[in-house]
Amino acid sequence: MWARTRAVALVGALGHVIDVQVDLSQGQIRTAVVGRPDAAVNEAIDRCRAAVDNSGFSWPTSRRITILLSPADLPKRGTHLDLAIAVGVLAASDGEFPRGELDDAVFIAELTLDGRVRCVPGLLPMVMAARTRGLRRVYVPEPQAAEAGIVDGIEVFGVRSLAQVTALLRGGPVPDAPPVEPPTGDPLVTWRGEQRLEDVDLCDVRAMADARYALEVAAAGGHHLLLTGPKGAGKTTLAERLPTILPDLDHEESLELTAVHSLAGGLRPGTPVLTRPPFRAPHHTASRTGILGGGTGRVRPGEVSKAHLGVLFLDEFPLLPSDVVEALRQPLESGEITIARGDEEATYPARGMLVLACNPCPCGEYHPYNRDNQCRCSELKRREYRRKISGPIADRIDITRFVEPLKDHEVNDPIEVPESSAIVRARVTAARRRQLQRYADTPWRLNSHVPGPALRNQWPLDPSATRRLDSEVYGGLLTRRGATRVHRVAWSVADLRCVPVPGDEELEIALRLRKATPLDLVMLARGEAA
Repeated sequence: MWARTRAVALVGALGHVIDVQVDLSQGQIRTAVVGRPDAAVNEAIDRCRAAVDNSGFSWPTSRRITILLSPADLPKRGTHLDLAIAVGVLAASDGEFPRGELDDAVFIAELTLDGRVRCVPGLLPMVMAARTRGLRRVYVPEPQAAEAGIVDGIEVFGVRSLAQVTALLRGGPVPDAPPVEPPTGDPLVTWRGEQRLEDVDLCDVRAMADARYALEVAAAGGHHLLLTGPKGAGKTTLAERLPTILPDLDHEESLELTAVHSLAGGLRPGTPVLTRPPFRAPHHTASRTGILGGGTGRVRPGEVSKAHLGVLFLDEFPLLPSDVVEALRQPLESGEITIARGDEEATYPARGMLVLACNPCPCGEYHPYNRDNQCRCSELKRREYRRKISGPIADRIDITRFVEPLKDHEVNDPIEVPESSAIVRARVTAARRRQLQRYADTPWRLNSHVPGPALRNQWPLDPSATRRLDSEVYGGLLTRRGATRVHRVAWSVADLRCVPVPGDEELEIALRLRKATPLDLVMLARGEAA
């Protein structure tokens, strides 16, 4: 006797549909799982046997049971195969089981010994993989039904137990079962975490017109940003308000981001889909695995992937281990990160905005103007501190700003009325809308995504600005990579100013943003008027 069900195996962010083939035959009585299972999958046999028996069904005890997880050369990890294995064994052992109901169905859940189901991480990418293969029904734990339901074209059945699954397949009355525990618990400390950033607004930042404009340009084009300045100058304050001027995610972006957080097991109960760009700010003592991803047993996404389509803020960035800093080169350049662990290789998206913040010296008191300089560090210490920002990393940063502490008259200026995040977000949204129209038939969304050759060939600067940018390269003031990034920033400035093609003024602003040169506020005012 033979039956087949389907489940999904995850390799990084990719889901592969698995045929769970169950064969009952004469021979030595034993149960064998083949197809490169890990320890959790091998242990599924004991869980499934107890779940079947305690659900009122009979586990075949007089036959040899062979369970093939096909394709057999793909590693299988995790407990989410339990339900598919249990249903396959029941279908193979019962000649009257409606096997036609299994043809386009996928089963994703862990089983407890009494037959109840439990939630599993990574459900969303599994359901997306099932839809790609043309499967149209999924059976998932009840609390995760909303998460699976955001995938179009899939009929979702939220279940509480193995008995409910078999009843649905047979078309009979569905028995009652206790509610399934949610995938994660409520936070123990409600006054910490990202919720503390919900009430921040850009209008909290007084003066700092230079830094505020740099934030706006970075948000418009998705550019990486480096903030330097003495301690207490407002670097963290600026970085925490960057997500507030980013527009909401569209449906496809929400799916991408939610899939990453589903893989990491970080979706909160009652929040099946993420609609706002994330803000991640790991401590500088975080490990390489925590920031980049990895882990033993199963590779998980790190902070750089959890910040996909949002902001990854690395404060005190020179204090990070050097290998972590240098490993950021790949996500900065390509927008994704590949992690290899033994026989497993996982690629995760990492196309977020990287915001680096650091003091100009270890004591944090250095200032370029002698009248304000209170630094107690030697020049050797300052040099060693700055050396953590290597040339290749600095070359991948689009915008660099030196943040100066506010003067007394700026703090108490009664005339200034800072713009709110809502006002700036409207301009950023309009600029991004222009980019979507410009790149409509391409795989790119934002200016920061477009490779250099495509920029030069299809979206060049005007001739005068092009000659100026080339002279910067020929004069040794910019590398070719740096010139490409200035070109991208110039387009973001033009999108904010509603200029059809970046010209000399837009290029001048982009160069100043790149080189940390103070901006000409008169020039910016002309841009706002336009």
